[in-house]
Amino acid sequence: MPMLDPSQPTASTGSAAPPTGNPPGKPGSADCNWGRGRRRKKTPPAPLTPQQVIKQRRRRCADAESISSFFVKLVAIILLLVILLAYFFGITPMENDDMSPRISAGDLLLYYRLADDYVTGDVMVFEKNGQQYVGRIVAQGGDTVQVTDQATLVINGSTVLESDIYYTTPKYDNGPTYPLTLAEDEYFILCDYREGARDSRYFGPVSQSEVKGKVITVVRRSDI
Repeated sequence: MPMLDPSQPTASTGSAAPPTGNPPGKPGSADCNWGRGRRRKKTPPAPLTPQQVIKQRRRRCADAESISSFFVKLVAIILLLVILLAYFFGITPMENDDMSPRISAGDLLLYYRLADDYVTGDVMVFEKNGQQYVGRIVAQGGDTVQVTDQATLVINGSTVLESDIYYTTPKYDNGPTYPLTLAEDEYFILCDYREGARDSRYFGPVSQSEVKGKVITVVRRSDI
C-alpha cells in the first residue's frame, strides 16, 4: 500500500473555495443591509397618570365654560342694546341737507327719547303728518312767533339775530298766519338751511307728542 505524502493535496480534500461577500455583521454585508431596511418600532406613549387625566379634563371643562360664558355675555349685550334703542335712544340717518352745514345728508343722528326739558337751540327729531323731520327749536310754549316779509325771524317782538345761521328766513305763502302764539306743549322748529326746507313755516307748530327725541350725537358720514 503506497504511502501518502502529507505535503501533497489529495483528490478527496481539494482546495477550499474562497468565501464570497463580506463577513456577516460587518458594514456592507447583506445581513447589515437587511437590518437597515427594517422599520423601527415606535415606542407607545406612556399611559397618563391620574393627575394628568384630571388636569386634561379640567382644561376641557374650562374651555367649554369660557365659550358658554362668551355667548351668554354676547346675548346679554345684544338684549341691552335692543332695550336701550327701543326705549331710551334712537338712531336715524339724516336724509337731506335741511340742517346744512352742521349736519349733512348721510350723517347718523343719535337722539335721546326721554328728555322733556327742551329749550331753544335744541336739535329735534320729530314726526309731522306721518313723516320724520329734523330741525332746531327757535320758540316754545308761550312765545309769539312772526316771520316777516323781509325774511327775518321775530320772537316776542324782537328780531332774532342768528350768527350761526347763514341763510335768511323767508315766509311761505301757504304757511301759518303770523303773529303766531304757541301753546304750552308746542314748539316752533326751523331747519338751519332756511331757504326751501320744510319746517314750522310750512306745517305750523310741532306738539310735544310729535317729538321723538333730542339729538345728542352726530356721527359724520366721512368718519364711518
